[in-house]
Amino acid sequence: MTHAQQTISIALLVSSLYLALYMELIPLPAIIQQDIIPVLPLWTLVSFGAWLLFRLGFGLLTFRDTPEAYAELMDEIKLAKADLRTKGVDVD
Repeated sequence: MTHAQQTISIALLVSSLYLALYMELIPLPAIIQQDIIPVLPLWTLVSFGAWLLFRLGFGLLTFRDTPEAYAELMDEIKLAKADLRTKGVDVD
């Protein structure tokens, strides 16, 4: 099974479970059914976004821990500044 097939299978399973909960095919207490289940997709989306922002921030925080990438980026910045200076742009 490829990674794409596995991802699609998991997505279909989760969406089927949510649909069964939303259509009240799986009995739950009324407070959960009325207050939590309708906002579950939004909560999941917001949580996923927060997780992605955390990963992005952590990657920026630990960027200097990869010296090769840091050195390569600094070299590219120097080249870009030199190119802009030849075109008459003040970059400092």
